[in-house]
Amino acid sequence: MTGRIRNRQFASKIVSAEEAAEMIEPGENVGMSGFTGAGYPKEVPGALAKRVATSHEQGRPMKVGLWTGASTAPELDGALAEVEGIYLRLPYQSDPVSRAKINAGRLDYTDIHLSHVAQRVWQGIYGELDLAVVEVSGITSDGHLIPSSSVGNNKTWLEQADRVILEVNSWQSEHLDGMHDIYYGTALPPHRKPIPITHPADRIGVPHLECPAEKVIAVVETESPDRNAAFTPPDRTSEQIAGHVLGFLESEVRNGRLPRELLPLQSGVGNVANAVLAGLGAGPFDGLTAYTEVIQDGMLQLIESGKLQMASATAFSLSPTAVDRFNRDTAAYRDKIVLRPQEISNHPEVVRRLGCLAMNGIVEADIYGNINSTHLMGSRVQNGIGGSGDFARNAYVSIFVTPSQAKNGDVSAIVPMVSHVDHTEHDVDVVVTEQGLADLRGLSPKKRAERIIDRCAHPDFRPLLHDYFQRAQHSSFGLHTPHLLDESLSWHHRFVQHGSMRG
Repeated sequence: MTGRIRNRQFASKIVSAEEAAEMIEPGENVGMSGFTGAGYPKEVPGALAKRVATSHEQGRPMKVGLWTGASTAPELDGALAEVEGIYLRLPYQSDPVSRAKINAGRLDYTDIHLSHVAQRVWQGIYGELDLAVVEVSGITSDGHLIPSSSVGNNKTWLEQADRVILEVNSWQSEHLDGMHDIYYGTALPPHRKPIPITHPADRIGVPHLECPAEKVIAVVETESPDRNAAFTPPDRTSEQIAGHVLGFLESEVRNGRLPRELLPLQSGVGNVANAVLAGLGAGPFDGLTAYTEVIQDGMLQLIESGKLQMASATAFSLSPTAVDRFNRDTAAYRDKIVLRPQEISNHPEVVRRLGCLAMNGIVEADIYGNINSTHLMGSRVQNGIGGSGDFARNAYVSIFVTPSQAKNGDVSAIVPMVSHVDHTEHDVDVVVTEQGLADLRGLSPKKRAERIIDRCAHPDFRPLLHDYFQRAQHSSFGLHTPHLLDESLSWHHRFVQHGSMRG
């Protein structure tokens, strides 16, 4: 037995990453751990990529179906995509190599609401899960698995896979033990029961993952860090967007629609989200909580300042500096953070019950409030919908944020009609750009259009949007949601043809 593997049965299965990779067969569906660069297997994917490359050189093509929690890291997604080792990727990715292969039509990709993955795997929608490769931070003497820096779909992978390979990563803090809450009470209809969470701090499961030792075919020891990208400091645009969001929250408190401590926060990853969280740290709100997907730098700072009492998520997404702080003081955070399976962290029932305040980024919004959060010019996928849909449709207030323009002013984020729809106008309460904030609640489509154009569109594009909207009200087939069908996507067509949406 070794320091992190305290069970003899598991310790007897220690092999190299190369030996473990040889146990993966061509054509298999493989569920791997990992969520936003946290808790992904560090060695087996690279060894598998080398095996795939060798097989291709020998004229024996080899591909696998790759299922994860969400995005991972270049050592996993990028390495396997580079050698053409993936035939189907799900449910979310952000790797540039994978993205290029997907958009070139060389890699099939299924983009799914993150809360739906476990259910669909139980249903067998994607076929049998042949193998799981899961990183853990340790194995207890009684054979329980101590989860790593993300949980994601690991519970489902370990339950559903025929065979399991474990990576035990001693780089992960040993004080992670006790931070997780693994709930084993989910079931398919008609056997479902309510998820008994009424506060982000509620623990309803057990601290460890379970997996029969006889299912484990290999254990690989690693000591490698997560892939943690440094966040760019918030720029002026991000700070302006954050200021509008914070002003809105303060107004909601003044008007009695939110309590002084707000409601549980959910935010996507990125500079705007961290700018909002930084604003909350300097603002008048105390006793905050979060029920979200990932813990990022801003939330860690709110915990350290005492503003954030509790944060529930499924993974971390921290900068290198924040990771160093967290690993140094993990024990101090253990009572302030709980990590859950993503089917629970993103569960619509729980999101609705808690009344989360959801804030997510987008690619574009149209004048009626429909949101495209995944595709450029309607067909080129960026990353995926992730968990934004889980939260947006069920949030107490659903907020979407974006700079008003991109590509040095050649692209407007506010368009006549979105080129791809991820969130319909019915799931969108507030749209925010650096120009201003449009509260769309209670408004008819035409009133929404006026507010979005006047408050969110960049001044360079505002006259064009007003012109489109005014002409649509005279020439549209119907006047409830006026559109000029021959022009509604002309802005996108103009960009594809000429490199700019400008007329």
